[in-house]
Amino acid sequence: MLDEATKERINQEISSNDVVLFMKGTAVFPQCGFSATTVQILSHLNVKFHSVDVLSDPGIREGIKEFSQWPTIPQLYVKGEFVGGCDIMREMYETGELQTIFTDKNVALASA
Repeated sequence: MLDEATKERINQEISSNDVVLFMKGTAVFPQCGFSATTVQILSHLNVKFHSVDVLSDPGIREGIKEFSQWPTIPQLYVKGEFVGGCDIMREMYETGELQTIFTDKNVALASA
């Protein structure tokens, strides 16, 4: 069950950053293939993002699943909106839809 303190921490992460990736590991050292794939996609698109390592916090690891009503990690949020997990991100990237979301929401790109 998602407690109020965990819910608030998740809300804080999402509201404080334009793009948030809840993942296993870090952007520099992903701890699962799905997290690595999502980092590769975001990096390829040159999107500046904040990552949250769910492995370092069991409360967030379970809480984010309940928060989003999505059973798997990683999970991507853009401007406060849940986008999806690895498979959805990959499909959206391949069709160009993911790039459109970043453009439409005026997401800052990382410095080259």
